[in-house]
Amino acid sequence: MTQVIANMKIVAKAMTLLLAALFLADPVFAEGDPEAGKELGYSCLGCHGIEGYRNAYPSYRVPKLGGQKAGYLVIALKGYRSGERSHPTMEAQATSLTDRQIEDVAAYLASLVDDLPAAAGSEAPPPAAACVACHGQNGISVNAQWPTLAGQYESYLEHALRQYKNGDRANAIMVAQAGLIADEDIPLLARYFSRLQGLETTRAE
Repeated sequence: MTQVIANMKIVAKAMTLLLAALFLADPVFAEGDPEAGKELGYSCLGCHGIEGYRNAYPSYRVPKLGGQKAGYLVIALKGYRSGERSHPTMEAQATSLTDRQIEDVAAYLASLVDDLPAAAGSEAPPPAAACVACHGQNGISVNAQWPTLAGQYESYLEHALRQYKNGDRANAIMVAQAGLIADEDIPLLARYFSRLQGLETTRAE
């Protein structure tokens, strides 16, 4: 266990440097229009706007999007559109949107929660050492293109980590990181980040 954690820390540092280089090389996302995104994103609330709403199979809570990083939401939606991520409903939604519309929806969802907390609410478990380099000690992402984990549903976080670990979700960095996490540690990580203050369920007005 100690050696695994040490390896995770080494990989985390390497990944941070790699991600920083990639971020500097990538074009900056255009800033979307939250008002336009509010109109376009209303259908999102049919699932993401219901507290505790569950995906049928496999069973997990549909992720909270209120306050999520806009850059990450753009990446996620484009991932569903390109097939990098697999989910029938999300693929259908994403393929109906242009790049500009995706940016607008992302800006709207990101605007739903302001002033996310700056400090963690509890001590992070050892397996979280590799997570904080990108997702923050408090689960609040340190980069607009990386997701905030604080407050996300525990079952969704566990589902996402297992997808990366199994290679069912395509992201080279997360696949590599998840591969270092022991199966029994995945629930610990999911529980820790889910209990931090952060993301909220989006709600229709």
